[in-house]
Amino acid sequence: MRVLAAMSGGVDSAVAAARAVEAGHDVVGVHLALSRMPGTLRTGSRGCCTLEDSNDAFRACDTLGIPFYVWDFSERFKADVVDNFVEEYAAGRTPNPCLRCNEKIKFEALLDKAMALGFDAVVTGHYAKVVRDDAGTVSLHRAADWAKDQSYVLGVLREDQLEHCWFPLADTPSKAQVRAEAERRGLSVAAKPDSHDICFIPDGDTRGFLAERMELEPGRIVDQDGQDLGQHPGARAFTVGQRKGLSIGHPAPDGKPRFVLQIRPKENKVVVGPKALLDVDRLHGIRPSFAGPAPAQAAQGSWTEAMVQVRAHGDPVPARVRWVAPTPEEGAEVDQPALEVEAELVSTLAGVAPGQSMVIYIGSRVVGQATISEAHSSAWSPSALADA
Repeated sequence: MRVLAAMSGGVDSAVAAARAVEAGHDVVGVHLALSRMPGTLRTGSRGCCTLEDSNDAFRACDTLGIPFYVWDFSERFKADVVDNFVEEYAAGRTPNPCLRCNEKIKFEALLDKAMALGFDAVVTGHYAKVVRDDAGTVSLHRAADWAKDQSYVLGVLREDQLEHCWFPLADTPSKAQVRAEAERRGLSVAAKPDSHDICFIPDGDTRGFLAERMELEPGRIVDQDGQDLGQHPGARAFTVGQRKGLSIGHPAPDGKPRFVLQIRPKENKVVVGPKALLDVDRLHGIRPSFAGPAPAQAAQGSWTEAMVQVRAHGDPVPARVRWVAPTPEEGAEVDQPALEVEAELVSTLAGVAPGQSMVIYIGSRVVGQATISEAHSSAWSPSALADA
C-alpha cells in the first residue's frame, strides 16, 4: 500500500510513520508548511508548524529512510482556518481552529492531493481509531488511551474520508509508550513537548491577534438583568466563560467574580454574571456531518441516548440527541440546511459558546458533529435583555 505520512515534526506522527514502514508499506513523509512566517521558532509547547518542526520532521524521515517533502498549504490555511477564525469572532462566535484545520487542510486539501498522486491512505499520529465492520463500512471511534483521545477534533471527517485514513496509534495504551518507542527507534523527537496552543497565535494573546485584524469598538458591559456596569474595548475579542480582562472596576453585590455569559455583536455588548449562570442544559447545532453511516434516528427525527462533548479535552456528558429538519425562515429564497441537531443534556456544561462544535458519541463511536448555534440555560434566558 502506498502511504502518505503527514509529519508534523512531533513524536506522534514520527512513530505513526515508523509503524507504517515497519508494516511493509511504501511510505512517503510530507510536512505541511502552514505558516507565512517560516522563520518562526517554537518555544516549548507553544505553537507548531514552524521551521523547527519542519526540520524535526525531516530528521525523522531520514532516520526511517523514507522520502521527505514539504508542501506549501499556507494560502489555503490562511483562507480556511485563520481568516475563518477572525470571521467567527467578528460574528460573536468562538471557533475551534484545530477542528477546522483537520476538516479543510489535513483531511481535505492533503487527502485530495494524496489521492490525486496515487496514494492509498494518509497516515497521521492522531489518537483515534477507524473501524471497518464485516460489511466493509467504516466508522470513527475513540482511541484506546482516552486521556490522549483526539477523536473530538476528527469528528468533522466524513465516511468517504475515513476510507483513506490510518491512525496507527489507535490501540496504543499511553503516550509514555509512544515516547519510549520513539527513543528505541532513535527518533530525535522522543522527548519533544506536545503543542497545546493555537499554532498561529503562539504567544497565546488571542485578543491582541484579533485586534490587529478586525475593528474593535468600545461598548457597554451589562449584567444578566441589563444593568450597565462599564465599558469594554471591543465585544468581538471576548468569549463566553471568560473571567479575566473585564475591568469592570467594582465588585458584584455578592463579591464573587463575574464571567462573560453572552456576546451580543450587533449591539456591541458583553453580558456578564455569576459563574452559576454559565451552566447550560440544551444545545442547538447546525451544519451537522456524520463520521460514518448516519444512524437510523437521524432520518427518523427520534431521540437517541448519546454522549456529547464540546471541547477537545472536555469530559463528555450524557444527553438525548435528535436530528431535525429546520423550520424554514420566513421569506427565505434559498434551500434550508438538510438537518439540525438538538441535544438535551443530563448534566450541565459550563461556558459553552456559539461556534464551538458538539461531537456526538454512542459508546466509543463518533456519530458526527455539529456547530453550536445556541446554548440554553434553564437558570437564565438572554431574552430579558432584548429591551434592556
